[in-house]
Amino acid sequence: MVAVASALPTLPPGRSRFTGTLRSEWTKLRSVRSTTWCVLATVVAGVGIGILATASEASNWRHAGFVDKALFDPTSVSLTGLLFGQLAIGVLGVLTMSAEYGTGTIRATLAAIPRRPVVLVAKVVVFGAVALVVSEAVSFTSFFVGQAFLSGSTPTATLSGPGVLRAVIGGGLFLTVLGLIALGIATIIRHTAGAITTFVSILLILPLIVSAFPAKYGHPVGRYLPATIGAAMTSAIGQEHSDFLPAFPAWHGFALLCGYAVIALVVGGVIMVRRDP
Repeated sequence: MVAVASALPTLPPGRSRFTGTLRSEWTKLRSVRSTTWCVLATVVAGVGIGILATASEASNWRHAGFVDKALFDPTSVSLTGLLFGQLAIGVLGVLTMSAEYGTGTIRATLAAIPRRPVVLVAKVVVFGAVALVVSEAVSFTSFFVGQAFLSGSTPTATLSGPGVLRAVIGGGLFLTVLGLIALGIATIIRHTAGAITTFVSILLILPLIVSAFPAKYGHPVGRYLPATIGAAMTSAIGQEHSDFLPAFPAWHGFALLCGYAVIALVVGGVIMVRRDP
């Protein structure tokens, strides 16, 4: 019996534990109704609002001015809905962490897996994978459907056009990283309403405050906001047409956005280790 047991293959404890944690987090994420509703809201907002935006542009194209036609970006217009889908994916990121604190099930999770960084990393991996698949699917669907609505009325774009594929892929990456930022905020705050309020304030309220500043102050600050970064990432024309001037080039802004996510998650991880569940 001893010889048979010693002959059986074994996995390193750390690897087997992390794999089990990933399976556990995946089960928790897919088994709650909030995940379905948030994914559905992301799809409806991303694609639906994109349809409304492109249909409106198509119907008003004849009456558009010369400047509007010269600066028209069919790619950005078709991806308009992503700027609303970011709220839904952010809520899902918050609930991935805060829901367990709200129900008290985080105690059972930490009792089964005492190493809290392992729990956080597993949540990041599982949520990040789901968010990336959903966000890229929504981004590409919004683009193709939007171009179909624009076709015959306005100039259209193809994935082979300059900056178009980068903008479509960038739209999905933008949503994914925003979701990770929301997850980090929820790890820090641990309260669903507080985390969602903070996330929405960063996305929507802060740009309004910055836009009220004189240009010499608002423009340098505005380029660091997620909203500005998202506008540049989903535009095929270039960062010079972003809402705040000047904006970072798309991939530079994306790197900055990833930095925000890393900071939020690291701070959340440190706090998670130091405090009681």
